Amino acid sequence: MPAARLHLVRHGEVHNPARVLYGRLPGYRLSADGRRMARQAAEYVKSLERPVSVLVSSPLQRTRESAEPFTELFGLDPVIDDRVIEPTNVFEGKRMKKALANPLNWRHLRAPGVPSWGEPYDQVIARMRDAMKDAWNAAPSGDVVIVSHQLPIWVTHLAVAGEPPRHDPRKRRCALSSVTSFELLDKRWTEVGYAEPATTAGAVDVGAV
Repeated sequence: MPAARLHLVRHGEVHNPARVLYGRLPGYRLSADGRRMARQAAEYVKSLERPVSVLVSSPLQRTRESAEPFTELFGLDPVIDDRVIEPTNVFEGKRMKKALANPLNWRHLRAPGVPSWGEPYDQVIARMRDAMKDAWNAAPSGDVVIVSHQLPIWVTHLAVAGEPPRHDPRKRRCALSSVTSFELLDKRWTEVGYAEPATTAGAVDVGAV
């Protein structure tokens, strides 16, 4: 039989002293606090006392590092899946306030519902759904954990809730090392829980696309 529950886990705090939007840029690792947050997320899932049989991670460094505590606690090696990666974004490597003050960049804001500055939301939702379904069906039983990024998790939440994908990025409910949980009921995803198990006071969280 397939899985019983699927958890989308966001990575922990990233070492980002320049406070740029890092997107898919290489070399952005977890900070010391980010590693603690990732551990707290894994310990939270462990505290649910539900067996986890499949662990999936985005290929980026911060998500692979955030998957490490799950490997330790559940004895699973992560399956690397490009479909749960951070979306592309034209502002990668830039500080957003400075970039948005430049009129030359305003053309990238012309269609926020798509969005015009990066990978279309509908495309992100479609690849996340495919990855979730494949991981669900690959599980012999128990739960699935997918370590991903803020925007893919948030637009998946919106899609499951039947809401449009257009949103204000400043108002996403997807904290560092948060856990958003789903079940597949009658071939439809249903959100069954959201938790913020990590202590994030004072965290720097400005790099998500």
